[in-house]
Amino acid sequence: MVQTWSGWKRFPDAQSGDHVEAPIGPGVYEVRHTLTGRVVAFGHASNVAHALSELKLNGGVGTFARLFRKQPLVSRVSDLEYRTCAAATRAEAKTTASRLLGLRQTAWRRRLDLGWATRQAN
Repeated sequence: MVQTWSGWKRFPDAQSGDHVEAPIGPGVYEVRHTLTGRVVAFGHASNVAHALSELKLNGGVGTFARLFRKQPLVSRVSDLEYRTCAAATRAEAKTTASRLLGLRQTAWRRRLDLGWATRQAN
């Protein structure tokens, strides 16, 4: 059975030597922008800590490579926070991530439908 979400934690800056505090086993993760709440990364992994540490959030490449790639989603890692949810198996993590994604999409559809209904009434 899947555990509950951890609390939100500031995303560590690798240059300052901070570390990600996440399960070294299977689970689900979510990374969002602190000020806007925009989801930057969401997924499941067999090793959540490794998956979070491997995210290329602010480029991580030289100037020449940046010229030919998309710009990173955020300019500073310190503007991010993350939370995790441990799972017993990778399959359980995948199922949970899929279910959570479905719930999120349903919520957005309801929000859009409400907005559309409000516009139609005016």
